[in-house]
Amino acid sequence: MEVKQWTYADFPEFTEIPEGAGVIETTGDEVGVNYFHDIEYAEADGHKLHLQILIPASRNDGFLPFAEKQPFARPCFVFVQGSAWMQQYVYAKVAQVAKLAQKGYVCAIVEYRHSGIASFPAQAVDARNAVRFLRKNAARFGIDPARMILAGDSSGGHTAMWGAMLQDDHTDDNLYPGVSARVCGIVNYYGSTSVMAPDSNPQTVNHCLPDSPEGMVMGRQDLLAHPELARALSVECNIDAQTDLPPVLIFHGTKDRTVNCTGSAILYERLKETGHEVSFYLVKGADHGGPEFWTDQVIDLVDHFCRKCFE
Repeated sequence: MEVKQWTYADFPEFTEIPEGAGVIETTGDEVGVNYFHDIEYAEADGHKLHLQILIPASRNDGFLPFAEKQPFARPCFVFVQGSAWMQQYVYAKVAQVAKLAQKGYVCAIVEYRHSGIASFPAQAVDARNAVRFLRKNAARFGIDPARMILAGDSSGGHTAMWGAMLQDDHTDDNLYPGVSARVCGIVNYYGSTSVMAPDSNPQTVNHCLPDSPEGMVMGRQDLLAHPELARALSVECNIDAQTDLPPVLIFHGTKDRTVNCTGSAILYERLKETGHEVSFYLVKGADHGGPEFWTDQVIDLVDHFCRKCFE
């Protein structure tokens, strides 16, 4: 065989199959997931922020690691890892999110400035800049910039909602002027979207006090003494018929001991009454997160929702 730079099409296939050897047929469309870790997308207040990026590709796609341009443009699923707004462990959901990458989405897990270094709405600002970075670098990661979804779990669900609601394109918070942070849809997994009710966080004994997660993200404020701050943080209190929002998909466990399922029900009703497109699925018996939210059934619902948003 001649030694040269063979193209895949020209390289002769091995056909001298030994007796007893098995042959596994392939199509070239089998999807694998390529993981690029700790990609810096922004620096805010002196803190470098990173993305975990999962790029699905098959043999027929012609994926080019580390290239400036990929030969494909896939939809993008931007996921904000929850953490009670505190420092995130951004690798926690890589394996679960990879299930969506297997469906053909470029997935990016967002690191945000945590409540120990920045108050709300910094987390939403960071999510929006992550979307902008991915859109600006769409060719590099094989993303279709017209097909982007913003998602998150727990405090990340709250951040995803605010990431779509916040209007900061023409402010200094926009690190990529001229690049839109608009997304086609929002997926909110058991989001901590409201702190209005006393039992909104059933196991948080210091609920709304300065050292609570919600108090810390509002600048270590006593939200009981300042109900206007609680309202400013709570998503449903900031939605009306004029709020510009893409379609929303909500999942919440019926036995969530950390973030009361009632909060998602209130958000669902508020979105409906203000004329917004929303779907809500109760995950029976599920607590705050867990494998119940990453079953084939749930993944298929998310995939169907996203593809409908792209129409």
